Amino acid sequence: MALSLQNAGSPALISLTSFGNAEVRRHGQLYFARLSHRAGANGYEVREELLLNAAQELPALAAYGREHQLDLVYSCPQPLFAMDGSLNTAAVQHAIAASHTLGATWLKMSIGGFASQSVAHSAQGFAALKSAIDGAGLTLLIENDQTTAAGTVQALQRFFAAADAAGLSLPMTFDMGNWHYLGECALQAAQLFGSRVAYVHAKGVQRLPAKWVAVPLAESAAAWRAILRALPSDAPRAIEYPLIGDDLVAVTQQELAVLRDATALQAKAS
Repeated sequence: MALSLQNAGSPALISLTSFGNAEVRRHGQLYFARLSHRAGANGYEVREELLLNAAQELPALAAYGREHQLDLVYSCPQPLFAMDGSLNTAAVQHAIAASHTLGATWLKMSIGGFASQSVAHSAQGFAALKSAIDGAGLTLLIENDQTTAAGTVQALQRFFAAADAAGLSLPMTFDMGNWHYLGECALQAAQLFGSRVAYVHAKGVQRLPAKWVAVPLAESAAAWRAILRALPSDAPRAIEYPLIGDDLVAVTQQELAVLRDATALQAKAS
């Protein structure tokens, strides 16, 4: 279930939100896609919530990705299941169409209101979801977000068990930082879901008085190396923490090196 990367030994992408929402909206995601490529990333994750003009931006991002043989992931903030527990068909169709325009074969979403009424009620949507994803030629990645309904271990175990029982085996985007926002143990989650993980949001965290914040891996208060070791070494990892500095290419190169060094050590040990 791994992405086909330019360099299988260093599967490192950049989630374009890493450059800051305001800056990305100001310059556009193509600007930062180019910057990520210059810094040596194997690809980039396009964020729907940061698109100002999808009709123009997505084709341009697609063309740049094709030109440089980069791996593209489309991140849709709309949930799979509505708050009443039913499949959010409109969101699924929208996300598939946007992924096709981008030329991405990987689509990332969270489960939203799955089982808000009952597992059985939500599970009625699995047949339609499977048909839509299979027909689109996409891989749907389920991400643990920062909500109790869609980001806790219990919620995701319940979802994956129901999906598997319905014959819908879905891989996972493992966000290393989001668990902390919900009081979950990221290492325990990595051990529980590791065999399902196909894509990793690499992220360090620190605790401020009122909240958790994302930070570079080397500044993390969490045992980030242990978490990475519990995940598949061939699963692509995307930086998703603030990349800030006067020379953003150099900063991005440095952070990619940290991530790749950790991945290489893990692969060597396994």
